[in-house]
Amino acid sequence: MHVWMERLARLLAALGGCVMFGVALTVAVSVVMRNLGLQGVRGDFELVELSCAYAAGLFLPLCQLHRGHVVVDLFTNWLPTHVIAGIDWVWLLLSALAWAALCFFTVHGLTEIRDYGDRTMLLSIPVWWAFVPAVLGLGASSVIALAQAFLLPRATTLHSGH
Repeated sequence: MHVWMERLARLLAALGGCVMFGVALTVAVSVVMRNLGLQGVRGDFELVELSCAYAAGLFLPLCQLHRGHVVVDLFTNWLPTHVIAGIDWVWLLLSALAWAALCFFTVHGLTEIRDYGDRTMLLSIPVWWAFVPAVLGLGASSVIALAQAFLLPRATTLHSGH
């Protein structure tokens, strides 16, 4: 199961990286064109905005898989390992529920903004497209957190340092 989750998380993160690389190239070309006295790439700032939304959603599952989210263990460091493992398990469940709720509300927002027909100003890109990678990332993060809580050995659910 862990191999499947790792592949999914890495694939989504790689897609996010490709998006960021593509927009970085676009911005670089636009800046060079402007410095040469030419018109830059039309709507480059819209592409940056959309790509940030795409990438942020696509990086979430890898962060969840490697437990890369911020952990504040100032008050729990002194507790026995089995108690910390229990706390981590509860937080995994809460994370899975939070990711699922965010995914649900993002799908709701996606359908509303799609029905409204909102588009970007210069390139006329449908704004709802930016929600799709977020839905993928949030959904995958929820599944990964659930798997970490129930299917993976307890040793892999502990955050580093314990």
